[in-house]
Amino acid sequence: MTGRAVSRRGSGWGRSLLSAIERGGASGRLGRGRSHVRAGQVFGVRVAPGLVVGEVQGSQNEPFTATVTIRRLDEDAVGEVIGRVRGTPGLLAAVASGALPAELGELLLPAGPGDVDFGCTCPDQGWLCRHAAALVTVTAEHVDSTPTTLLTLRGVDLDSLIRGVDASAEVAPDPRDWYGEGTELPALPRPEFAAAPRDLNPGHLRSALRATAPDERAVAQGLRDLDALYRALGGD
Repeated sequence: MTGRAVSRRGSGWGRSLLSAIERGGASGRLGRGRSHVRAGQVFGVRVAPGLVVGEVQGSQNEPFTATVTIRRLDEDAVGEVIGRVRGTPGLLAAVASGALPAELGELLLPAGPGDVDFGCTCPDQGWLCRHAAALVTVTAEHVDSTPTTLLTLRGVDLDSLIRGVDASAEVAPDPRDWYGEGTELPALPRPEFAAAPRDLNPGHLRSALRATAPDERAVAQGLRDLDALYRALGGD
C-alpha cells in the first residue's frame, strides 16, 4: 500500500476501525491529523501484520515517520476466526472475493486500549500526535477500500485462513476406498483469459516487430496475428 491517501466512500469498515480505536482511549484526538490528510501530506504508507508505517510531512523540511501498531491475534483467536468462517455458509467465498462480512467484525476489530498503540519521530511527546492521527485516518481509508486489510492488521494471512478452513473441514478417508475412486473432486478453476501481448510493453513489442517487418502495416498485422494465436491457445 503506497502513495498519497485520498478520502473516499467505501465499505464502512474504516469507520468501524476508527470507532474501535476511539473506544480504546483515543477519543477526541483522531481529528488532529485530518488537515494533513486533506493536504496530501501522508505518503509512503506500508501495511504489515500488526503494523502500519507512513511518512507525514509536518512543519519541518523532512517528513516524520509515524506508526500504528495493532496487536496481532493469538493462535486461539485465529482459530476462532477459522471456526466462524467454516461454520457460516458463504463466508469463505465472501472473504476470498475481498469482502469482509459483518460476522467477522467482532473478532477482528480492536477490543480495547491494549490492542492499539502509536508512535512518531516528531518531538511531540503527547500520546497520539497529529502525525500518528493522520496515519490512523489513512489506515481507515485503506480498510474502507480494501476491507481484508483488517485481516492483515490482525496478523491473519488470507491464504493461511483458507488453508485452515480447508484443513478443519477434512473428512477421514473411507478405509474401504483406499484409492479414492469414490472421491468427488472439485471442478478445475477456469482462469480468465488474457493474451500475453497485453502484458508486454507495447513500445518494446512494436520495436521488436519493426526489426523484422517491412512497414507499419506489417507490424500492425503481426500484433493482430499474435493476439489471435494466444486466443487460440487459450481456447477463446
